[in-house]
Amino acid sequence: MRFSNALGTRPITFDGAFAGLQWSGSAVLPGTNRPVSFGGNSSVTIKPGESAWSDPVSLPFVKRGVDLRGRKLAVSFHVAGISGPMTWHAKALQSSYVTLPGAGAMGGDVSETAFPFATASWYFLDAVDMVAPKGVGAIVAFGDSITDGTASTINGDDRWPDVLARRLGGRGVVVNAGIGGNQVVGPNEYSPQKPFPGGPSALQRLERDVLTLSGVKSVIWLEGINDFSKNGNAEADAVIAGMREGVTRMRVAIPGIKVIGATVVSALGSSSAAHGFELQDEKRKKLNEFIRTSGVFDSVVDFDRVTFDPQTGGMKPGFVPDNTLGGPGDKLHPNRLGYQAMGMAVEPGTLGIPAK
Repeated sequence: MRFSNALGTRPITFDGAFAGLQWSGSAVLPGTNRPVSFGGNSSVTIKPGESAWSDPVSLPFVKRGVDLRGRKLAVSFHVAGISGPMTWHAKALQSSYVTLPGAGAMGGDVSETAFPFATASWYFLDAVDMVAPKGVGAIVAFGDSITDGTASTINGDDRWPDVLARRLGGRGVVVNAGIGGNQVVGPNEYSPQKPFPGGPSALQRLERDVLTLSGVKSVIWLEGINDFSKNGNAEADAVIAGMREGVTRMRVAIPGIKVIGATVVSALGSSSAAHGFELQDEKRKKLNEFIRTSGVFDSVVDFDRVTFDPQTGGMKPGFVPDNTLGGPGDKLHPNRLGYQAMGMAVEPGTLGIPAK
């Protein structure tokens, strides 16, 4: 397990870490919880801008013949002292649980009462590495909020990467590296002192979120709409150049990697103040033409084709209503049905994993 202080400004200490099998809510299935150590120690202090891997943890509930599909790993830990600015994933769309203030390290307590408060965010833990059967590799879904799963169902696991993971049936592990608001080339500067809502650019975070992960066989890259928003205001040529650079870096760092370009879905007519205007759509179309025809990518998944409504130039009407909030949707993020269509559009044979 990788604990991150990538965006922190002061050293942070973690202790009381455990890993087990979630039962329900904040409860952990009795008999599954195991302590987590760091270099043989029960705690670790991480400097600002750095991260630390735990020691391997043997999980007794992972056994041959035991079907764990749909079950979740429960990782608990304690921040000893003051954290400073947190490295976190604000819109995880997944319930996590926190203790009462000042409760101390409670990771060894498997009851529901130890962690009474719920949050839809993830904190500090940003990667989990595991032993997998021979030939099973990781597919990284690299992108923005449409990969992150905005407008999908909280705790529903129905983002398009989740749909793809279920289709693969254990032949590949899909890693969701989507960040809401993320851009390919913007912002020009990112730091704890100068944060940006979409996080560091894709090119800035590529090393951490793709290149240093183990077992990566392929990357599906879906980004660009935020670069063309009123917050980004980038030119299409700048984003194209950024994607060329990113693909080159991936191939140098991971020989044999398959890089799949994903066409950007339409935001025309979006209710979001930063999106939905004609110039954005013109730039999107230029980027999609590059993705489809340049030959830079090993293959292309045409998300635009499966979500596009030719009558309006925007998103198909059935993909607009917001499943999570029950509202009208924003014509930018697909709903659960739209994410299903996207997940079904990926051709498994392009991912560099074993055939079914």
